[in-house]
Amino acid sequence: MFTGIIETLGKVADLRTEGGNLHITVESSIANELKIDQSVAHNGVCLTVVALTDNTHTVTAIEETLNKTNLSHLKVGEPINLERCMQMNARLDGHIVQGHVDQTAVCTRYTELDGSWEYTFSYDPGVGNVTVEKGSICVNGISLTVVNSGPREFSVAIIPYTYEHTNLHNVREGSVVNLEFDIIGKYVARLMQR
Repeated sequence: MFTGIIETLGKVADLRTEGGNLHITVESSIANELKIDQSVAHNGVCLTVVALTDNTHTVTAIEETLNKTNLSHLKVGEPINLERCMQMNARLDGHIVQGHVDQTAVCTRYTELDGSWEYTFSYDPGVGNVTVEKGSICVNGISLTVVNSGPREFSVAIIPYTYEHTNLHNVREGSVVNLEFDIIGKYVARLMQR
């Protein structure tokens, strides 16, 4: 479980394909604190640490993960949002995030405002996911509040701190992002289908 509060930005140091798997090596300030078998969210995708050096860790994304997330779009040198799993005795500053990406979305509008930014994302509602105005959404692992909600798109407003300390500063129109919809909303939507 995660909170959607990004701990640090890592940098993709190496990408290696093996069969249908992608081994992702990330350089970060928290690498020396990680351990093998630890769960770390990468752009909101929960992955297991399989190798370590002093300043890097490596995780493996299987074909299923690559098909449902934006990890297949990664390039060496790109920033990647990192969050270690939540500690049960800590404050829940974001919202409950599982690290299980529901689907990807495309940025359709990026607006620089006077001291903040607004992003609009389009997604396929056919999967059954919904957003709610003032509800929670996880974009690339970042816990955000929906400011406008439509049947196929939603918008979020970004403060300077989030813009500077996550990889949202690289997201522009056409960028593909990972979405994890609010867990409570997913259960309610599922119950309504019965």
